[in-house]
Amino acid sequence: MPLLLAPISTCAPPPRPRLRRLSPPPPMVAVLPAPAPPPRPVTLLPIPTPPPLNTDAFDWLDLFAFLNSPADSYQIPHPPPPLADDAAVEEELAIILEREKDRERARRADHRRLRQRQVKAETEAWARAAEEYRQLEREMLDRHLAPQLPYVKSLFLGWFEPLRDAVARDQDVQRRKRVKHVYAKYLLLLPAEKVAVIVMHKMMGLLMSSKDGCGSVRVVQAAHSIGEAVEREYKVQAFFQKTRRKTRSKTDSENDPALNKEQAKCRKLVKSLVRRRKLTEAQKLVQQEIELEEWGTEAQVKLGTRLIELLLDSAFVQSPADQTPDSSPDFRPAFKHVLRKPIVENGRLKKKHFVIECDPLVHEGFESTARHVEIPYLPMLVPPTKWKGYDKGGHLFLPSYVMRTHGVKDQKEAIKSVPRKQLRKVFEALDILGGTKWRVNRRVHDVVETIWSRGGGIAGLVDKGNIPLPEQPETEDPDEIQKWKWSVKKTKKANRELHAERCDTELKLSVARKMREEDGFYYPHNLDFRGRAYPMHPHLSHLGSDLCRGVLEYAEGRPLGKSGLRWLKIHLANKYGGGIEKLSHESKLAFVEDHLPDIFDSASNPVDGNCWWINAEDPFQCLAACMDLSKALESPSPHDAVSHLPIHQDGSCNGLQHYAALGRDYMGAAAVNLVPGEKPADIYSEIAARVLDVVREDSMKDPATDPSVSLAKVLVDEVDRKLVKQTVMTSVYGVTFIGARQQIKKRLQEKGHITDDKLLYDVSCYATRVTLDALGQMFQSARAIMAWLGECAKMIASKNQPVRWTSPVGLPVVQPYKKYKNYMIRTSLQCLALRREGDAIATQRQKAAFPPNFVHSLDSSHMMMTAITCKEAGLHFAGVHDSFWVHACDVDKMNQILREQFVELYSMPILENLLEEFQTLFPTVEFPPCPAQGNFDVREVLKSTYFFN
Repeated sequence: MPLLLAPISTCAPPPRPRLRRLSPPPPMVAVLPAPAPPPRPVTLLPIPTPPPLNTDAFDWLDLFAFLNSPADSYQIPHPPPPLADDAAVEEELAIILEREKDRERARRADHRRLRQRQVKAETEAWARAAEEYRQLEREMLDRHLAPQLPYVKSLFLGWFEPLRDAVARDQDVQRRKRVKHVYAKYLLLLPAEKVAVIVMHKMMGLLMSSKDGCGSVRVVQAAHSIGEAVEREYKVQAFFQKTRRKTRSKTDSENDPALNKEQAKCRKLVKSLVRRRKLTEAQKLVQQEIELEEWGTEAQVKLGTRLIELLLDSAFVQSPADQTPDSSPDFRPAFKHVLRKPIVENGRLKKKHFVIECDPLVHEGFESTARHVEIPYLPMLVPPTKWKGYDKGGHLFLPSYVMRTHGVKDQKEAIKSVPRKQLRKVFEALDILGGTKWRVNRRVHDVVETIWSRGGGIAGLVDKGNIPLPEQPETEDPDEIQKWKWSVKKTKKANRELHAERCDTELKLSVARKMREEDGFYYPHNLDFRGRAYPMHPHLSHLGSDLCRGVLEYAEGRPLGKSGLRWLKIHLANKYGGGIEKLSHESKLAFVEDHLPDIFDSASNPVDGNCWWINAEDPFQCLAACMDLSKALESPSPHDAVSHLPIHQDGSCNGLQHYAALGRDYMGAAAVNLVPGEKPADIYSEIAARVLDVVREDSMKDPATDPSVSLAKVLVDEVDRKLVKQTVMTSVYGVTFIGARQQIKKRLQEKGHITDDKLLYDVSCYATRVTLDALGQMFQSARAIMAWLGECAKMIASKNQPVRWTSPVGLPVVQPYKKYKNYMIRTSLQCLALRREGDAIATQRQKAAFPPNFVHSLDSSHMMMTAITCKEAGLHFAGVHDSFWVHACDVDKMNQILREQFVELYSMPILENLLEEFQTLFPTVEFPPCPAQGNFDVREVLKSTYFFN
């Protein structure tokens, strides 16, 4: 035994009395014969020298008990009494440990508090609004005076009581009826006051969001939205009640009689089925109760139209007091049910349809309404729930779905049918995007609010004033009168669009005001059917406009470091734009150095200073960069300055980058920066140069033989990068000739040099044809792949099957294009035409949409792969399709990661895998072979500085 023990341990076990109390021996370490003295480890506390080996006192039973004792019962032998210095160190360590514990306790308490607020925000929003109106009513009765409220809030208060009473009366009628209306069972699920608040706020929100700006919304759209909102609130409450059922007292359960009556009825039916041995039916009923199946569009619309009808009968407005004291007050309905005549808009005929139209007095108050309208799906105060299934993840209680299927059954079934393991990367990427913590950039927000309060009209903010209507000419010339009428019509249309923009701005600023004082918030994300990720909040998010991106920043800051300071300067130059973004990095840095006085002035006096930042292409993002850079350069150590600003790295016409990589097309790859270069290649300038060459050549031809000569002479001075940019960007996403013509026409209208409408149309057609021809010549490989994809889609659709494939990250994609059938339903307000998905496939749409949808599934895969790898590297990642964001100090690391992931993506045989999947799904179809590939080596991307920049 001594021969065995000596090599195992140099530590003698403690005396037997201690071992009998099952105290563990000191750690046993192996020692080689004649060992060299090991170097003493550096520790805060000295390790005591072990006593000499005493094998006689060793007991194997004690060692066995020690090894099998739980980890938390280990007793480390106490060292000898510490010296005075050791005692001080030990005391300091104890203080540090206690501080860490206090911080952890505070963090957990803060998280619990935020989670409670988030639960209340999701489950009690409508109830809080109803309670507020009840409180205001009580104040009016007590004081016999109307409270001083904002205009729109006073309208809501005036409508609340009559609408609530109307809903309650209708609920009572439906309860007593033996034969109930179809909507009755849904109407009874929520209290009348909550239903009233939902109807008022949803209707005003829809009217505010109307793109035409004329204060109207289609009946079918309004009915569906209101019915859907009631269903969502019922599901939230039902799910919330279910999670609290075990702890809820009987008294609490009696507070919601409508809900409990429905549940009691269901339980009674289940018991009856069980007694009659009909277990299958009982099981189905219970499962239906637990899962809360969707109501369906028809039920939502029928409920919504009934509630709209009650609103029409209950909501009134009073015109201003310009009447005589003896006259009776002028009350009129706040909303009207109106038939709109057929009109032609953007070249399309809009058939006659019914709308809900608000009174002008209501319409005038829209621009100050947003802050008083309940906005669903606000950013979350705590990290979103991790995605684990189709409807498991996102918000805590609000219904959340991993894919926006818009009711298409094929998509929902496809994502539900695949194993969860296959979707692991998709769920993980969505969790990473949703787990990024944001906050409001208060300095930029203050600037926005100041400019907005002064009337807007600068830095991309819409003007608060309308365009004056042109005065009627005094002449009686019918041509002049007709021109004036057209001018008035165009001005009114422009004013409606301005009004819609003002409402949209108010909604964004309303969310910013609500979230301004929060330390941080999160955006849960989900997908469209192609796999592209979107924040679930609709108004203020990093997916939005320059205003949205300017007022948002990372909640967690990081020191800039040397590389971060450099990237912050490059980011500022990119956001200033005006051609600067096309320069090399060194030229961008020189531009920033040359404009440092302007940058400091913009940061310190953004509104009343020189306002250099206002001339930027993205003014509010440029201002945020100016403030961040100014703060860093004014600090004692710029490299140690903490930055919260996300720095963007954008793909160069990313769709064409994917096509060039798919086809291994060297010429296309060089045009979109897949090949290393000293400065960034600009595909838009290249196409504009080709278009200009063709136009100049055409303008020199004989007008007698070529009718395009006159058009070329008009266009020759209008061709620039901006004219062709949108068409080039969208060409790979399936833009049609008509769509491209409208894009180019809009750019020419913005220039304002061509005033004749017919000439503008003809020049737009000519410019579109030349631009698309130039694109086809430059990207022949992309055209070949697009044609192959379209042909495959056509063959699949001819079998009356939708095109379906699996993205590189495992997401099943199904194109939703089918021929829809219209059918009529009778509602309490009117007959409505609804659409339902038919069985026949829309062949042409399947063919035209497949190439862009397939490329979108590839760029979303690249983004997800990059997000996962960035998270593993400790980076805070955010992404908007082909624009990837991290802190300034992490840009170099992310650039390396996104290039490596692009190479990894295109190291897969993507087109070959797609063809194999098609052949497996449709074995009887003879698909054409994959297009031939070029000689471009995709690994060159690793050395390309301007691939993403």
